Amino acid sequence: MPPSTSDRPAAPARPSENATVALRPSARVTVTDGFWAERRRVNARVSIAQGPDRLTEAGNLRNLRRAADGETSGYEGVPFMDTDVHKWLEAAAWQLGDPTTEPEQATELAARISEFARLLADAQQPSGYLNSYYQVAKPEVAHFTELRWGHELYTAGHLIQAAVAHHRCTGERELLDVAVRLADHLGATFGPEGSGRPVDSVDGHPEIETALVELARETGDTRHVELAGYFLGRYGGAFPTRATKGTARPGYCQDHLPLREAPAVTGHAVRQLYLLAGAADVATETGEAELRAVAERLWEDMATRQSYVTGGIGAHHTDEGFGHPYELPNERAYAETCAAIAAVQFGWRMALLTGEARYSDLAERTLYNAVLCGVSLDGDTYLYDNPLHVRDGHADQEGPRPRRTPWFTCACCPPNIMRLLASLPGYLASTSADGSTVQIHQYATGTVTAPVAGAEAALRLTTDYPWDGRIALTVEATGSAPWALALRVPHWSADNWTLLVNGVEPAADARRYEDGWLRLRRSWVPGDTVELTLDLAPRFVRADPRVDAARGCVAVERGPLVYCVEGVDLPALPEELGLDDLAVDTTAGIGISEREDLPGGVTGLTLVARARRRAAPDAHAPWWPYRAATTALPEPDGEPLTLTAVPYYAWANREVSPMRVWLPTTGD
Repeated sequence: MPPSTSDRPAAPARPSENATVALRPSARVTVTDGFWAERRRVNARVSIAQGPDRLTEAGNLRNLRRAADGETSGYEGVPFMDTDVHKWLEAAAWQLGDPTTEPEQATELAARISEFARLLADAQQPSGYLNSYYQVAKPEVAHFTELRWGHELYTAGHLIQAAVAHHRCTGERELLDVAVRLADHLGATFGPEGSGRPVDSVDGHPEIETALVELARETGDTRHVELAGYFLGRYGGAFPTRATKGTARPGYCQDHLPLREAPAVTGHAVRQLYLLAGAADVATETGEAELRAVAERLWEDMATRQSYVTGGIGAHHTDEGFGHPYELPNERAYAETCAAIAAVQFGWRMALLTGEARYSDLAERTLYNAVLCGVSLDGDTYLYDNPLHVRDGHADQEGPRPRRTPWFTCACCPPNIMRLLASLPGYLASTSADGSTVQIHQYATGTVTAPVAGAEAALRLTTDYPWDGRIALTVEATGSAPWALALRVPHWSADNWTLLVNGVEPAADARRYEDGWLRLRRSWVPGDTVELTLDLAPRFVRADPRVDAARGCVAVERGPLVYCVEGVDLPALPEELGLDDLAVDTTAGIGISEREDLPGGVTGLTLVARARRRAAPDAHAPWWPYRAATTALPEPDGEPLTLTAVPYYAWANREVSPMRVWLPTTGD
């Protein structure tokens, strides 16, 4: 395995030594077994392994070859086809740097990365410009003159991130040199009026900002942070338009107001969250309080008024964007997989910047539900948008067709999932900026090695989370000075957890629980054990009453997992009834399913429900489905039925059928 470029771990976000942060991603994490190890094995062996073939079939690689050969016709696909190549390269780089990667695959990945890097170098123009769409399909168009829709900087950003990942994991410069030439070209091209640079604008799809900051962190060239800061400050009037609706309105691409003045998240969800990830990165590097404040404010707006119970983001199909506050439709939920990934990336940067557990709390929910549902259990097919309700009859009203697909015309989501899962260990642990504490943000079986209190500590974690709430840690190496271990207690278990240190409950003054972190400070010795047990009792939850689409309904959760009911699991019902006619009896509680045939071997839950009889037709208008408010609806009756619920991430892995996350209740 190629060596890392430094003693620091190959984390996807790695603040500089002078950055203003509360936490640093300086812990090395290896995931060896359990839930996330299995999902990452599938990602490596199936999803990433298939990537080059999928990119060949879709034409992405042919576009770059045409650019390398100087061709000016024959381009295939959408303008940003190159980004799928770049995201796959990033995924491949993180996987190559993972010590659990099988040697044969590591060899194959290294060869493929070198092959793609040579192709990109051949396609790159002498100026440093590189974009096959404008080189092949639109050679007559001046570069960076179609920024609102052209995705030129967005595409460049993904190439830069891939190059940083590869250099960070291997020390090789073949991709990094391409990225630096491109970034230098951007630096010579973009700047404010009076700077002497020819273009004073920004991309309609943010992404370049966080990429430039990471490039600065990797190379030490702070000019890239300055350019990222310029781009962040340029939003708010960069694109002249008078439109007030749809994708043509300024807010669609966050150009309605200067970023620092924005009161709420708006527009295209992925664009908004990539922009905010960049804001968090620049605030981290510059220490700017105003930029940090807007990142905190807009994260809170997203979390409190714009998030689905799954952590999904984005209510509208028409603009892939945020709706009004609490506008969270279920059937028409967009909740794009890329938006969930962007939310995790933004949340992690905020966790490092502030040290607050809430960011990792929401990231956990988003990872297990809104991200993971985007790829099938076998790693072979994907979901682009992720509704929370598929009505009876809707699944087949346009003819039988699979819900998941192997690839998309706009294939942004599949390689995005690949790169997040491949880099996942970099999101699991950190150390405090003062070097006194190791934080565990997410739970997985494996090892954590981190610099703390002037020495290196090594921890071994064992857990069957999220199926079991017990997390066991063993100290395998430590220095002699005392240090603190901080374990995140999710909000759903805040009132019910147990802790043992060396098999004994520690005294109250030996631990401190505050704001989601459980801290243990002591002089550790090898062999010390810590056992945290979280409350995984299944629970019903209700939405804020302003979420009209969930009023009168409950969702079911267990640990970090949100559950759903699929039609394929329904008991026998009269022919005229379906999933949408059932109401759950919340007084009957929630059980654990004993079924062994559920997808992916998941732990299922059982609920008690009754069928709601259809209302009798009105005598004056039997064809009309609405009744006078004075006419009582029939109560659910009949024999109780047992429903089986499965984790939301596992839905749509069997036959196409109805599905619900929010379930009506018998008392409403």
